Amino acid sequence: MAGTLLLGPRLCPSPATVAAFVVRETASGELPYHLGVTLLRVAAAFLLAMTIGTLAGLAMGRSRTANLVMEPWLVLLLNAPALIVIVLAYIWIGLTETAAILAVAINKIPNVTVTIREGARAMEPAYMEMARVYKFPKASLYRDVILPQLQPYLAAAGRSGLALIWKIVLVVELLGRSNGVGFQVHLYFQMFDVRAILGYTLAFVTVMLLIEFLLVQPLERRANRWRSRPA
Repeated sequence: MAGTLLLGPRLCPSPATVAAFVVRETASGELPYHLGVTLLRVAAAFLLAMTIGTLAGLAMGRSRTANLVMEPWLVLLLNAPALIVIVLAYIWIGLTETAAILAVAINKIPNVTVTIREGARAMEPAYMEMARVYKFPKASLYRDVILPQLQPYLAAAGRSGLALIWKIVLVVELLGRSNGVGFQVHLYFQMFDVRAILGYTLAFVTVMLLIEFLLVQPLERRANRWRSRPA
């Protein structure tokens, strides 16, 4: 309210005005549609980044040769600006959904790879030796020996990855998509409609917080349940 009085309702609309806009956009179906499109992109990019990053990190952590070959590319991607990756993806692939999801995933894959690589390096050698002595099948080795030890690292990579991906998705939508929260924010920015910008931002942040508290944190606690707690 103080901001509204100081800057005026156009530059700083009141919470009631923003809430009324959110209710109206929800009733019309516009907000659920654009929010749903963005969340689908977040989910697709997250699954792609986690899958590729986990496989790459596991390979680099367990094989010196793989680490030597992939390390330069990993460093390059870690330091590549997200905006450049997005622009190049749109130029090389086109203004398509594939390019949008790949651009987001590529920006996250290196972070997942680094986290999982450290997890692979930290695995208990005695467990691996036991699996070798008892000639565990490949499926059993990964399911019963490797995966349980990687769970805390997977949880950490997933949590940080989700926080990064939803931010990059908005930039991807702003630059080259015709729907989604990022597109709507860009559209209302051109109209200088701060009320709408705040409304879409508030709705998106609320959904991401719900995902964080109701899904990500419980999964992370489950992955770390074996760790000893301080007295």
